[in-house]
Amino acid sequence: MRSPTQPTLSEKDIAAIVSEALGAGLAGAEELSGGTFAAVWRAGLDDGRQVVVKVAPPASARMLRYESGIIPAEAEYFSMVREQAPGVPVPEVLAVSAEWIITSLLPGAPLASNDSARARTELGAAIRQVHTITGAHFGYTGDRATGPDWPTAFHGIIEALRADAADWNVPLPPLSGVVERHHDVLATVTRPALLHFDLWDGNVLVGPDGAMTGLVDGERYLYGDPLLDFVSPALFRRIEEIPDHPFLAGYRPEPFDESARTRLSLYRVHLYTLMIAEGPSRGIERSEGRHDYLIGLLEAELAGL
Repeated sequence: MRSPTQPTLSEKDIAAIVSEALGAGLAGAEELSGGTFAAVWRAGLDDGRQVVVKVAPPASARMLRYESGIIPAEAEYFSMVREQAPGVPVPEVLAVSAEWIITSLLPGAPLASNDSARARTELGAAIRQVHTITGAHFGYTGDRATGPDWPTAFHGIIEALRADAADWNVPLPPLSGVVERHHDVLATVTRPALLHFDLWDGNVLVGPDGAMTGLVDGERYLYGDPLLDFVSPALFRRIEEIPDHPFLAGYRPEPFDESARTRLSLYRVHLYTLMIAEGPSRGIERSEGRHDYLIGLLEAELAGL
């Protein structure tokens, strides 16, 4: 089922975008599957280049608060990584506007369809490089949740998601006071590292030899605790309980002490809250079972905390 946030486009629409942005003609194009937010097309240009065209949701689409200005944010992420962590394979930004972004096409297929322990290990090493990039503040850019310290920013992020859920009449377990009770643990994070956040298998590309060939969809980036990026590579699991996980082998983090384990649990609370809140915006009916499954995971993390 197509998400309500994904615009319905034709090859003619893609041709108009690449003509306006790059002054090039279109030799052919096809829409890519896998995502549920924007429309993503692979396009061949008449000058021989292969590019990716991502188009934002239509103005009429309702989105979550943190998804404001998300297409330009992706361009920012790729540009920062290419400049400051050049060993990490991210696309080159060829053109960008508020409504679309055009990037180079990276080789490989999503890890979701071509599992590889080598790629997962190389992802860990790549994200360690990304985390060396430091922001000027914590949280998101623009008018989204931000703060001078990590507890403030993280509290704003959670509160924005709770407001989104309320707007959509999506029930959540009680979350009041969860961040405040763990303020001191969150405050141990004093450097706003650049985070990708959305490191699920669909955003990691892998080649025929099992090597990681690309990291895409940087649109949801923010600055904060590097451990926030440890949640999605082990989606629906607790990575601190999987010592042989290849992502950890590549990243080589310090041993997970009590503070780290508490923060990882808080970041799973964040991810599950986000996934629950976004359901209606993606056209996912509560009766499909996804909502109840995520509620169960969220309640388990809250009980542990």
